[in-house]
Formats: sequence, structure tokens, C-alpha cells
Amino acid sequence: MTDIAAVDATLRALLADVLGLGEARAAALTEDSGLFGELPEFDSMAVATVLTEMEDRLGILIDDDEIDGEIFETYGNLLAFSQAKVTD
Repeated sequence: MTDIAAVDATLRALLADVLGLGEARAAALTEDSGLFGELPEFDSMAVATVLTEMEDRLGILIDDDEIDGEIFETYGNLLAFSQAKVTD
């Protein structure tokens, strides 16, 4: 899965499922949409679940040392991180 549109669609579906956002809220996320600290559903417990689901759904491996808070600041950051991992 190297197409950015496919990664975007997968990531939106994942967030809708894991955070219970629903398709409409997930579809409305923009690059600048805040995640951690902005969405009440996106708490520290959700981070671990999101990372696990990203690995499963995107077919990637995420090492602990690759994770920092900046990744979860905005949807755009999370998408860029996901795209980079998929194309590794």
C-alpha cells in the first residue's frame, strides 16, 4: 500500500473505529486537525491501540524509538508518519 490516498483512507477508517469518531468526523479531519490533546477520545490509552492498529492495517512495524508526541499533534503529522513507514 504505497498510494497516499489508500493510506489516508485506511488511517481515517482506523481512527473512526478505534476512537469511535464515526465516518463523518474522521472524513472531516484535515492536515491541521489536532489529535492528541484536541480530541477527547484520543487519550494516552488510545495511542497504544492506534499504533497497534496501524501496524495491522498498514502492514508496518513501528519501533518504540520512532514514536514521539509530535506524530500525534495533527492528522497531517500522523498521515506523513504512516506514509513514510509504508514506503520504507
